[in-house]
Amino acid sequence: MAPIPDSTATQMDQINQQDSSSASLAIRAAAFSVHIFTALGAGIALVALLEAVREHWAAMFAWLGAALIVDALDGPIARRLDVARVQPDWSGEVLDLVVDFVTYVFVPAYAITASGLLLPLAAPLLGAGIVVSGALYFADRRMKAEDNHFRGFPALWNAVAFYLFLLHLPPAISSLAVAILIVLTFVPLHVLHPVRVVRLRALTLSLLATWAVLAMVVLVFDFNVGAPITIALCAIAAYIVGSDAVIRLAKLFSA
Repeated sequence: MAPIPDSTATQMDQINQQDSSSASLAIRAAAFSVHIFTALGAGIALVALLEAVREHWAAMFAWLGAALIVDALDGPIARRLDVARVQPDWSGEVLDLVVDFVTYVFVPAYAITASGLLLPLAAPLLGAGIVVSGALYFADRRMKAEDNHFRGFPALWNAVAFYLFLLHLPPAISSLAVAILIVLTFVPLHVLHPVRVVRLRALTLSLLATWAVLAMVVLVFDFNVGAPITIALCAIAAYIVGSDAVIRLAKLFSA
């Protein structure tokens, strides 16, 4: 077999390098697009805040729900595309925390404070307590236990705001509930992560899907729903918050 001329080999090397460079550029662009997708949650949070300022509460929660969808999808996509390796100069973890803070804490804190659901004198203080405790929680490296449960109340103030609007309790009770949750942020209780905890995952995901459907019904009817839907939503919340404690107590008494 005759050897390949040097000029031809050089041309082939150049073509391979161009193909490799093009592929690398496409991969990096795809990886960076995941960061843009994550950052989109911040834009959605701004729209949600604008709706809150107008007191369009159901619309605000709908936009916060859209932000939850972004938060649920960006992680698996990032792992699939190996974004941390392909785009090492951009921290997806930090970006995720920034976006989560505004969607889980800041916008809901405004809604809780401005909605009239709390005692007027207590509302600004409790609102400040929400954002300060939430910021500290997001900076806590111990926020997740080894079994992927949250450690302490996990700053899910979007969910708290939803239930405050749903239940519409007397302002004194709502104010007390918010104060207790602020304190529980720093208490080492375990709260179920609805996706990452392996134990009873099938049940948890089924209840989470049920919760999402019922929550959409609540928003469509602007929180004017009957007792069965309210009871079902509260039962699912009780499962998320208290299931680990119940299982631990059961094991303790059976030992």
